[in-house]
Amino acid sequence: CWHGFIAQQKMIAIKKHFGTTKRRYLYLSGWMIAALRSEFGPLPDQSMHEKTSVPALIEELYTFLRQADARELGGLFRDLDSARERGDEIEAKRIEKAIDEHETHIVPIIADIDAGFGNAEATYLLAKKMIEAGACAIQIENQVSDEKQCGHQDGKVTVPHEDFLAKIRAVRYAFLELGVEDGIIVARTDSLGA
Repeated sequence: CWHGFIAQQKMIAIKKHFGTTKRRYLYLSGWMIAALRSEFGPLPDQSMHEKTSVPALIEELYTFLRQADARELGGLFRDLDSARERGDEIEAKRIEKAIDEHETHIVPIIADIDAGFGNAEATYLLAKKMIEAGACAIQIENQVSDEKQCGHQDGKVTVPHEDFLAKIRAVRYAFLELGVEDGIIVARTDSLGA
């Protein structure tokens, strides 16, 4: 998802089609952010966009998802008032049950931190911002940040194994510092493309 409205409409459609948002999530891709959310204009997936664009988008997505909940619940409460005004207790009870069992549109967000935007310290600081914004999973790849290439491009340069482990630990520390013991780290290798 590249915009809060798109996320909102996607989750409304999923809930309508499947009857649930359970086991659903939103994914923020680095290439999509570079292409559609950079102040420099459309960019290739080379980590040239602003570091803070992903945390800002995470916050935007959750704002729109909360709005979908508010809209749906507001409609249910209006229907409940109407049923009570008509004296239709059966309908009122059905709507009360729907309100009590309301399932949120808010789903987990997996956010791409690209190659960490620098060393382990930079990765830690950005991961912390992303988690504070609401990301429950961080995807990181083992390319050299300054040489980052899109997945379909040749010429990838990967970091030494120990450097990548340091960045993975940095993301883990950010989760732990913020009290998220079950945060997810998706560690991706581009070694075959290097």
